[in-house]
Amino acid sequence: MSEETKALNFIEHIIEEDLTNGLSKENLRFRFPPEPNGYLHIGHTKAIGISFGLGEKYNAPVNLRFDDTNPAKEEQEYVEAIKRDIAWLGYKWESELYSSDYFQKLYDWAILMIKDGKAYVDSQSSDAIREQKGTPKEGGTNSPYRNRTVEDNLELFQGMKDGKFEAGEHVLRAKIDMSDPNMLMRDPLMYRVMYAHHHRTGDDWCIYPMYDWTHGESDYIEQISHSLCSLEFKPHRKLYNWFRDNIYEYAKNQLPLPPKQREFARLNLSYTIMSKRKLLRLVEEGVVTGWDDPRMPTISGIRRRGYTPNSIRQFIEKVGVAKRENVIDVSLLEFCIREDLNTSTNRVMAVLDPIKVVITNYHEGKEEWLDAENNPEDESAGSRKVPFSREIYIEKADFKEEAGNKFFRLKLGGEVRLKNAYIIEANYVVKNSEGNITEIHCTYSTDTEKRVKGTLHWVSIKHAITAEVREYDRLFMDEAPDSHKDKDFMEFINPNSLKTRMGYLEPSLSSAEIGDRFQFQRLGYFNVDNDSKPGALVFNKTVGLRDSWAKQKQKPQQNQQQKQPQQKRKAISVIQQLGKKYTNLPEEKQQKVKTEIQSLAKDVAYNELEALFGTAVKKAGTRVAVLIALKEQLKNGLERNENIDAFIVKAKEDKNDVLVAEANEID
Repeated sequence: MSEETKALNFIEHIIEEDLTNGLSKENLRFRFPPEPNGYLHIGHTKAIGISFGLGEKYNAPVNLRFDDTNPAKEEQEYVEAIKRDIAWLGYKWESELYSSDYFQKLYDWAILMIKDGKAYVDSQSSDAIREQKGTPKEGGTNSPYRNRTVEDNLELFQGMKDGKFEAGEHVLRAKIDMSDPNMLMRDPLMYRVMYAHHHRTGDDWCIYPMYDWTHGESDYIEQISHSLCSLEFKPHRKLYNWFRDNIYEYAKNQLPLPPKQREFARLNLSYTIMSKRKLLRLVEEGVVTGWDDPRMPTISGIRRRGYTPNSIRQFIEKVGVAKRENVIDVSLLEFCIREDLNTSTNRVMAVLDPIKVVITNYHEGKEEWLDAENNPEDESAGSRKVPFSREIYIEKADFKEEAGNKFFRLKLGGEVRLKNAYIIEANYVVKNSEGNITEIHCTYSTDTEKRVKGTLHWVSIKHAITAEVREYDRLFMDEAPDSHKDKDFMEFINPNSLKTRMGYLEPSLSSAEIGDRFQFQRLGYFNVDNDSKPGALVFNKTVGLRDSWAKQKQKPQQNQQQKQPQQKRKAISVIQQLGKKYTNLPEEKQQKVKTEIQSLAKDVAYNELEALFGTAVKKAGTRVAVLIALKEQLKNGLERNENIDAFIVKAKEDKNDVLVAEANEID
């Protein structure tokens, strides 16, 4: 869908309305204002994407401003990490700014507010101030210091700045209305005394402005046209506007544009913690190795795990911009990275849980270098050579001495195809004294045209390189680990979130460099970790080929009964419906429907597709839809079998050109 025809979100509607009402396009300016008290996480990518996305859409500048008003929690390390993360996502900021740049101007404006009777120094304890604030249903009471003279307030505020008082002895408050129904308007704090070294201003200041006072005025100083923030700041909008409107009277000649605050729903992700404080606890208690641990939802962590900037952008686009809070299933994020890596990564072979296969009729000293396609989704990716020899490794799970007809891998007396190589038949096994299989003895056939049910990946033992492989999984086992009032979120840590093993890899990977990404065929997507050294590679598992959590996901019976009337139609039913008129649709509409079917394919079980292989000849559209979904599952690791091959062959021989064209795309 083109940018011109794409529906506007509610923020874009606001901007378009402002432009229609006289705001000059040259005055559009946005900002992303993180507090440098931790690493950015996946939740921040929505705010980043909205602000920088609007900058790209309207060709308007976007500032990166650090709201650094709390030196006790802020560090330069976090500043550098935030800049690195935003640049990695592919965004460029107009100016790098800091709220601390404005400390003097904010102080000067505070002086003017004191002189105008709009601010006063309060000498009560924090507990007393909190108690006097009242409740949402009951108004507050005025401070006994609320009516201090302007002269006394100026003298005390100057003393606060000069370091004459201890922390907590005095604060500066705005004088608004202690009976306002919005508790944030009940004489909010503007300044507090804090003796802490600031990462930029050092020890120049011992009073620091509060967030509500600093944030809006920083927007105003920078002439931000639209101050965009998440929904938890909606109650702050009234205070934002009060500060803005009062300061506007002091500076309107130099700063003519008052900013406008608008709120959007933040990104909440299942199985994920979004609190910086709680993420810091994971780091401090050693649950993870650091802020960039690949299990962390930080941008640094997901980058190290192997996610791509494009996959994050696609995810944010799919999530969209909403006014109401909701929780996005983490499987959507995983779908986006699978979709991106499927087209961009080369396929390679690696065995992570090996068992030895000896091909007894293959000459002992012989070896061959066979052609292997790098990426069937990218013709320009070319091919590589993989070595084949008498002794190879396959996965232990790919062999059973005895198995039923639905086991399409290797079993005694059965045949399978070795990817890019020959067909082998298992003849007998060798066991150790404990009865465990140590070797599978096979014979190979050069008749590669023979039809067999399964295809296995493998590596030549003689040529394999070894590498440490870190298999990561979700860090939490609960969908909402921090939503339980009676339980600590740490109770839901997944004990199997990291498994480390030694893998055996084809030798082409010996030249892999940090950050390189690959699909380990039939296993998942992996990337080279920062810990890698020459001759000692370390791979991280980014994501599996399929969502392994979908089947584990269980909800209480009561909730299932409550939600049952609202359940969506099964994906296979939607695919059938989409296929009914597929062949009669114009090409542009077909492409849209095809994309929808490809997206639904991840939610369909193979047996549901197989049940439709025998669809009547006259229902060509349904068969096209099934074929599209089947191709998507094959891309993501579904094993070919006789039924699949027969269905594809039959489709290629059909009279319907659309069906034939789809079938011919499969090798």
